[in-house]
Amino acid sequence: MKMVEWIVRRAQGDRARVGTLTGMVCILANVALCAAKGAIGVLSGSVSIVADAMNNLSDASSNIVSVLGFKLASKPADPEHPYGHGRYEYLSGLVVAALVLLIGVELVKSSVERIIHPEPVEFSLALVAVLVLSMVVKLWMAALNQKLGDRIESETLHATAQDSKNDVLATGAVLACAIVSQVTHINLDAWVGLAVGAYIGWSGLELIQDTVSPLLGQSPDPKLVKHIRDKIMSYPGVLGVHDLMVHDYGPGRKFASAHAEMAAEASPLESHDTLDNIEQSFRNEDGMIVTLHYDPIVTDDPKVASMRLRINAMAQQIDSRLSIHDLRCVPGPTHTNVIFDCVRPSDLQMSAEDLKHALAQRVESEYPRSIAKITIDEDYVGHTHE
Repeated sequence: MKMVEWIVRRAQGDRARVGTLTGMVCILANVALCAAKGAIGVLSGSVSIVADAMNNLSDASSNIVSVLGFKLASKPADPEHPYGHGRYEYLSGLVVAALVLLIGVELVKSSVERIIHPEPVEFSLALVAVLVLSMVVKLWMAALNQKLGDRIESETLHATAQDSKNDVLATGAVLACAIVSQVTHINLDAWVGLAVGAYIGWSGLELIQDTVSPLLGQSPDPKLVKHIRDKIMSYPGVLGVHDLMVHDYGPGRKFASAHAEMAAEASPLESHDTLDNIEQSFRNEDGMIVTLHYDPIVTDDPKVASMRLRINAMAQQIDSRLSIHDLRCVPGPTHTNVIFDCVRPSDLQMSAEDLKHALAQRVESEYPRSIAKITIDEDYVGHTHE
């Protein structure tokens, strides 16, 4: 699509400018469509066409909100907001979604009123031409926002793309209604407006859910989690990764932390240098700040290694998604403390206390002179074997 490439060139790699330019193009298109549909709707007396015109005016307002969101999100970090202002973009996406819902509700209300008090609708070729042209423009806008949204990973542009698709369906329904009414002389205008309004309202609710999730702290993209794990594990000396957390402060502003398991027998200075190199690699290649914690594990004690494998198998007998880490043994005159952490998926039906009790029973049954000291960790990145 030529417009996509033109916007990308004009933006010169600036994400905020891509969003701003896209919003400006959509504002102009929506204002033009609103004027054309509004004139035809008033002249023909069609409530569904007038409502469709108001929908375009609302879309233009949504585009203005999107432009403001991109502008605010691009503000640099300051002492009060050290992680930047990237979540403004999520907030603007939420406003767009709320406006979509509002349009659906208003369209339902106006359609119900017209069902109660029906009025004739005048059919004309100009009406058909304007509605067909509107559908073509909206399909183009949907493709534009979808492609640019994918390119810069923007929920705001994805929401705008979905709204444009809704508009195509809404306008198509209005056009079909006008043609059917002309042929059959049955006035379906208000009923079609009601169906379109309900569909737009439902889409608004789904968009609200999609835009609220990152604000509440949704699980990170599994592909991103896998990339982080694989990259850390690709360095020599790293034996495992656990306690991975990813914090999202807006597009392009992701922070992560993890514990990297390394041999306790290796030089601490060399291990620390390896972790520094990994952190620097994430910063330079991924634009992400990753903080790694050095977690030494004993690798030259066959008894501990065997116990680690056995206890991990016990955990997976309870649930295949469970895993353990940080196993260490502290022997005493009467018993040995077996200390470890177990990662619990957030959707596991068993409570943390019940899981701890069940796992302790298995460990102490397998190793009679031991007492299990277990810490239950929550899985903050979704299920992945550690």
